[in-house]
Amino acid sequence: MGQHGKHRPLVKYGPLIRRCSLLGAALLALLPLQVRAADCRLALLLAMDVSSSVDEIEYELQRDGTADALTSPDVMAAILQGGGAVALGVYEWSGRNQNSVVLDWTLLQSAEDITEAAGQIRQAKRSFRRFPTALGFALGFGATMLERAPACDRKVIDVSGDGITNDGFWPDRAYAHFPFQNVTVNGLAILDADPAVLDHYQFDLKRGPGAFVETAKDYSDFARAMELKLFREIESRVVGAR
Repeated sequence: MGQHGKHRPLVKYGPLIRRCSLLGAALLALLPLQVRAADCRLALLLAMDVSSSVDEIEYELQRDGTADALTSPDVMAAILQGGGAVALGVYEWSGRNQNSVVLDWTLLQSAEDITEAAGQIRQAKRSFRRFPTALGFALGFGATMLERAPACDRKVIDVSGDGITNDGFWPDRAYAHFPFQNVTVNGLAILDADPAVLDHYQFDLKRGPGAFVETAKDYSDFARAMELKLFREIESRVVGAR
């Protein structure tokens, strides 16, 4: 089966993919569309791991580290001084149907916008705890959410996680059967739980022009790694595919 057929059904996972796509579309249709401006240089979608390998302390380090990175001076300057707005969305991911929006598409055009978005992230309550790592389904949900993003020059999904796919289809199947045209996928691999996560993110997850993988040695290192990653994503000037 060719890898690049548009939404071609899979022999094994076709029904699951269709169900995931329909469920994602139905859930997202219920959410308020907060962004209506057209002058946008980047649609950035952050995906946070809430699978069973992430304990409560690690979850808080990930959640609060994301908020801290977003409001760091360097990242705020990159957002506000880059010319054109940044649209931000955030969701949590775990098992096949365990995806939950934390922050719907929000346009970041001022320090107040960034602070408010970070506050909403910091106040999030964990959506799931007991489910496996279904990265393919998480990417499918992200692709569906990106279809609701404002018109921006670039589209990036930023996936954080500490383990490899152990449920459902793998990232290559998501890329072949969901709308990922002109989408870059970057990774933040947290290394202490499963050493294989780095190779998984480097060779299976990373996708698109300028794509890269940042690493954190553990969750206590997450905020530092996320700050570097956000700065690099926002400052990127990569245009088109290589």
